[in-house]
Amino acid sequence: MLSMPDSIETPALCQDCGAILSLNSPFCGVCGGTRRLSHPELMTLSIAHVDCDAFYASVEKRDDPSLRDKPVIVGGGRRGVVSAACYHARVYGVHSAMPMFKALKLCPDAVVVRGSMDKYAFEGRRIRMLMTELTPLVEPLSIDEAFLDLSGTQRLHGRSPAQSLIRLQTRILDEVGVTVSVGLSYNKFLAKTASDLDKPNGFAVLGRDDAQAFLAKQPVSFIYGIGPAFASRLQAAGLQTIADVRKWDDKRLAEKFGDHGLRLARLSRGEDFRRVNPRHERKSISAETTFSDDISDLEALKDKLWQVCLKTADRSKAKDMAGSVVTLKLKTANFKSITRRRTLDQPIQLADALFHALEPLLESEAKGRSYRLIGAGISALSPPIGDTADLLDAKAAKRGKAERASDIARAKFGADAILTGRGLRLAKAREDKGKSEATSLPGKIRDDQL
Repeated sequence: MLSMPDSIETPALCQDCGAILSLNSPFCGVCGGTRRLSHPELMTLSIAHVDCDAFYASVEKRDDPSLRDKPVIVGGGRRGVVSAACYHARVYGVHSAMPMFKALKLCPDAVVVRGSMDKYAFEGRRIRMLMTELTPLVEPLSIDEAFLDLSGTQRLHGRSPAQSLIRLQTRILDEVGVTVSVGLSYNKFLAKTASDLDKPNGFAVLGRDDAQAFLAKQPVSFIYGIGPAFASRLQAAGLQTIADVRKWDDKRLAEKFGDHGLRLARLSRGEDFRRVNPRHERKSISAETTFSDDISDLEALKDKLWQVCLKTADRSKAKDMAGSVVTLKLKTANFKSITRRRTLDQPIQLADALFHALEPLLESEAKGRSYRLIGAGISALSPPIGDTADLLDAKAAKRGKAERASDIARAKFGADAILTGRGLRLAKAREDKGKSEATSLPGKIRDDQL
């Protein structure tokens, strides 16, 4: 069990192994490391935010050592968007959600990897399991980041939360092969803020005594959730920095900006009373795809809609969730986003039901207009209650049973084990296209295959 010597006033830990360091030692007597972590409140804080560093790209570099020193972008073809970029690529200005053509213009030497969500999800679950070995209070934010509350774990593990988090970093690197950055503080807002301060493979601390001074000098856009539009409104009102926000009382901020003003007032003072909630509820499930070429033909758009409905349904089934609100997402050739929603009488989970719910919305938006992306999603999630017959569609129940049977076959024999209707036609088209390209373009890789 590690304990803190009484003679040390400002705690210092080895950032490589978590051992307690003496004030005058230039290296760790346990592992020989030279990275030092020191903060007056280091041994008393217990709320953490753990964030994987360029997760998708890091996994790809782990699996292919030849990529280690190269700029790597994970994403689709030239018409897709960047899912993730390693830090090497970020130096050139590449960032997630950037159009791929723009990213490759900024960093033409980048290696583009299409990536695998199944692989990333598997590694994310491995990391999550390591987190839950420290504390049951783990609140996932995404596949590669989570809040942890380590209050009361010192007696269990024989070390402070900070030491446990350093050991977690080491285990993730050793067992998963990627680095994570840690932010440690006394609430979720400041822990997440801290985790961005020392990347990659960093550990930053914001305590009660220094958080106020640190926040004061930051611009209002520094606060998570304040986008460009809201930041412009704040700046127009003379609120340039968080220190400026503190000059207004809560009532004045609420009158001017509503609920956003009250949230801003609390966060500007470093106040966040939310607890780490391990039962954090997912709000939606969706999938989308970017086309190789703009599509205006309605039937071709319906084919793409079916594909994203199938992906969304597979994800909802895997999570055993259904949704009573369905969403169609479209993006025009000039990058304008269009979102259309419907609220249904009952929650749905099947691809067939989702497709038929969204088909009228697509028909009303198509009308010869060209699109570059389509997406489908469900929200207002709840556990599935069974597949109920549609009184307006006598064949819906039959198709639902066929889809459930197909799911069983696909799980056992592969994704293309059983294909019917639109799915069968699309599979045949892909096969014919593949044969044609194998003949006409030997040895080449299309941009949309990257």
